[in-house]
Amino acid sequence: MPFSVDREEGGVAIVTLSPETSRNTFNPANFNPLVEALEGLMDDPSCRSVVITGSGGFFSAGGPIDEFADAIDDGTIGQVTSEMTGTLHPLILKIRGSETIFIAAINGAAAGGGLGLALSADYRVCSEKAKLAAAFFALGLSPDGGTTWLLPRLVGVQEAKKFFFENQVWSAGTSLEKGAVDEVVSHGELIQRSVEIAKKWGRWSANSRRSSKQLLDASTSTFFETQLEFERALMIASSMTPDFAEGVSAFLEKREPVFSELYEEE
Repeated sequence: MPFSVDREEGGVAIVTLSPETSRNTFNPANFNPLVEALEGLMDDPSCRSVVITGSGGFFSAGGPIDEFADAIDDGTIGQVTSEMTGTLHPLILKIRGSETIFIAAINGAAAGGGLGLALSADYRVCSEKAKLAAAFFALGLSPDGGTTWLLPRLVGVQEAKKFFFENQVWSAGTSLEKGAVDEVVSHGELIQRSVEIAKKWGRWSANSRRSSKQLLDASTSTFFETQLEFERALMIASSMTPDFAEGVSAFLEKREPVFSELYEEE
């Protein structure tokens, strides 16, 4: 199997890429079933958060270089890259707009499109063995996987430009210092810590999770007036949900809210 899915208490799913998929994520035989599984989890209201991680030395190593070579030789490289980005990019868009919280548990190297997958998550926890690399320029390619939109929002435009143009590889510590990841933990603590964050961030209402993700992404590319109208529309919609009624009741009764599908703390 190209990956495994383990369900945890608190509505958390752990998706672990196999060693082969971690090394060769975007081979269609590996990636298409992974996309189908991730989309299924996002469509499942009982799944509030997803932790995605790799195996061995890789989180996700990006595109299949050997297959690129064959496609160049037989003249189908345009079709191959079109199909690959045509699958990856809609997935990243869905992750960014979904009510599902995504935690990237970066166990090793995240490169190319695999870097985009890591950056698309809502929170990134790194093992001390993790590395971030673009790798596009060494291949004569332009970046994809949303990296040119996601990375500048985390580290700034100039740091992102240096990362790409100098073909830099960032260690876990450098990634944390630059702001590309949220924390670094020991390798043995990676999954436990990622699940903790997944439960903590996933405990809120689906509406709060989804709306906040969408609003925060929109905030960097819209005028203030437009952002206020977006906030207003989502506020009106959220005020008419059962979760808002529960939140108001909980506030007045001085207790913790119990939102739809919310797990109970031990």
